[in-house]
Formats: sequence, C-alpha cells, structure tokens
Amino acid sequence: MNKKITTKETRDLLAKRRNNFVDIGCGGNKQGKAWFGIDYRAMPGVDLVQDLEKFPWAVPSESFNTAVASHVVEHIDPSHGIFISFMNEAWRILKPEGEFIIGAPYATSMGMFRDPTHCNFITEETFCYFDPEDVFYRGELYKVYNPLPWKVKVNTWHVTGNIEVVLVKRDILPEYNVDPEYLKLLKQYDKATK
Repeated sequence: MNKKITTKETRDLLAKRRNNFVDIGCGGNKQGKAWFGIDYRAMPGVDLVQDLEKFPWAVPSESFNTAVASHVVEHIDPSHGIFISFMNEAWRILKPEGEFIIGAPYATSMGMFRDPTHCNFITEETFCYFDPEDVFYRGELYKVYNPLPWKVKVNTWHVTGNIEVVLVKRDILPEYNVDPEYLKLLKQYDKATK
C-alpha cells in the first residue's frame, strides 16, 4: 500500500478549516459547519464520501481532537473484525488523548430492533474490549483482540434506550500487547494517508 489515498482536496479543506472535530457517519445532520463530516452517502454537509467499513479512511492520521459517531456503530458489521477495524481507524485519525463520543441504541432496546440495517448490538461491556485498563473486567476482555487502546471515560446507558460512551485515545504501551497486525496496518495507513 504505497499509493497515497488522501486527496489534495481533503488536505486543503482540513488545513483551511483548521477544525478539530469530525462527525463520523454524519448523514445530512452534521454536528455543525465547523465539523468535518464523513459519510458513505454524498449529501449536503458531507465533506468526505467514505465507506466506513473500508480501511484506511482517506484522512491523515492524527487530524482531529474530537470525533462523534451518533447512531453509527450499530450499523457497522461486527463480523470478521470489521467493527474492531472501525474502532482502530477512529483511533488513527484522532490526535493523542483525542475523544471519541459514541451514541447508539442499547442492544435490547426497541430502537435497536426497529431499523433493519442495525447489526451491531452494543452494551455497557462492549467497550471493555477496547480498554486495556477497564474497571469492569480489569483489562481481561481487551486481551481477546488487543486492538489499538482506548480509555472508557464515560459509559452511561438505559436498557430500553440508548448507550452513550466517551472514549479517550490511549498511548500504545508495551504492556498492552497490541496485536502486531494492527500495528503493521497502522504504519501502512499512516503512509497512505499523508
């Protein structure tokens, strides 16, 4: 993967706006004009048309301080590691200690079952798989996949409503034993998106 995939238009737009916010899966309802919007559909407010299940995204590494995915993750395929790759990609485009704010229907809520495109059931324990120092399982669930590391800062939910999570990008520390394949892809994606 030596080909550069980030277009000059995207780089110029990021430089011009100097914004630090990205709305992942914004649709036609981007958080605000200052936000950089990514969606798989070309709609008003979408700055980058990008399939969120194809990696890497055409955005340079460490471009944003804050990312929001409002009612997006429940649409991301959890099979074959796609959801883990989605989370790794969000980690890649955030600056160190950047925050990722996620809102989704809780796994057992009517909202989860209402939409025929929902496929990824999210609970309060889902993000323990991404935090090597989580308080519920003391990092044991993280060891199942060893993805790029996050810290769960906020985790609130209602079983008949939504779950809202704030994750903070952690540094990669040796004791986290991040999967070497993820580290290899991270280096490749860094080169491809400069």
